[in-house]
Amino acid sequence: MGSHLTATTLAVVMSGLIAPCIIAQDYAALREKMVAEEIEAAGVKNPAVLSAMRATPRHEFVLSKWLPQAYLDGALPIGDRQTISPPYVVAFMTAQLDPQPTDRVLEIGTGSGYQAAVLSPLVKEVYTIEIVSDLGRRAERTLRRLDYENVHVRIGDGYQGWPEAAPFDKIIVTCSPEAIPPPLIEQLAEGGRMIIPVGERYQQNLIRVTKQSGELTQEPLQATLFVPMTGTAESQREVLPDPAHPQIANGNFEKVIGQDRTPEGWHYLRGVKVSSVGDAPKSPKSPKGNYLSFENALPGEASRALQGFALDGREVRAVRISALVRGAELGPGPTPHQRPAIILTCYDRRRAVIENQVLGPWQGSFDWKAVQKEIRVPDVTREAILRLGLLGGTGKLDIDQVLLEVIED
Repeated sequence: MGSHLTATTLAVVMSGLIAPCIIAQDYAALREKMVAEEIEAAGVKNPAVLSAMRATPRHEFVLSKWLPQAYLDGALPIGDRQTISPPYVVAFMTAQLDPQPTDRVLEIGTGSGYQAAVLSPLVKEVYTIEIVSDLGRRAERTLRRLDYENVHVRIGDGYQGWPEAAPFDKIIVTCSPEAIPPPLIEQLAEGGRMIIPVGERYQQNLIRVTKQSGELTQEPLQATLFVPMTGTAESQREVLPDPAHPQIANGNFEKVIGQDRTPEGWHYLRGVKVSSVGDAPKSPKSPKGNYLSFENALPGEASRALQGFALDGREVRAVRISALVRGAELGPGPTPHQRPAIILTCYDRRRAVIENQVLGPWQGSFDWKAVQKEIRVPDVTREAILRLGLLGGTGKLDIDQVLLEVIED
């Protein structure tokens, strides 16, 4: 192959049907596609960050079995129940950090080392800490092999920071504490900036923190979801999920975050906005207040909102999912699974997918209507994600009043 992939070959590669050894020379083309379609199109505009995302070999930071998916916008397992963050999340957090060539940056949660590698060409020094020793050592070997000479790796509790290297101009946290750890506040330089996801295990908001005259200013950016952490901070959370009584948070979309008015509790947003009944012609069946509007004209393009939650199949045998939906010219995407719908995905304790259950799919045009489905929960389920949207389909789909109820035996 040459330096560019044909559209057909690229589609096959992205689907994981070509062996990694065949496509090694075409990773650059996959990165270009990833940046154009999953990062730049989703709103990240910082030229330096986009350049770093194009240049950083993400396939070097994933396990060999996941190489065909290296440049898809999704989290991938890296061992020890941890994941490498999706490319969009990495790019968005990096852009919000506003990296400068003179910055000394502290990263909490090395993981695979990918985030540190993206930061490396953008700043002077990167100090990164990983609490899981096997992951930290593997990341350090990878970073050294790839000659990221300005990245320094430490094994330890990231929430204690790196005192002897402080203060730091920027701090980026890629795991989610319940609150901002005090040592990180102390080690953030005057005028510095921190990007950190904060909140409950499945309900987190990405926060931009700035430090001026010793005072912190916190600005919520958008909802996000990072996997549970390893260590004392995770085990000592005051608010824990209740896998025997799962619920959907902000299913009426009345709570919004930041200047972009994104829905609290919903993450990995694509092709979606919060609308209001007052913004559209009223119908006798219209819901009150806010609802989500998904819109897409290109088959296969992402248009979605996701929410994760704890769900224990040993405690919950079945659930009922319900919602109000409205459609306009809904059509399918290029594959049978790309259709407007609500999908419940169940995961086992290793975070491997068990099954998908679909409410829908829908097609054509229709006014607001109530929909629901009763779903059996596999015994081995420990977590779940609810996906809403066009999901690769086309048209316009409005959704409101999303509920998940446990069906008692």
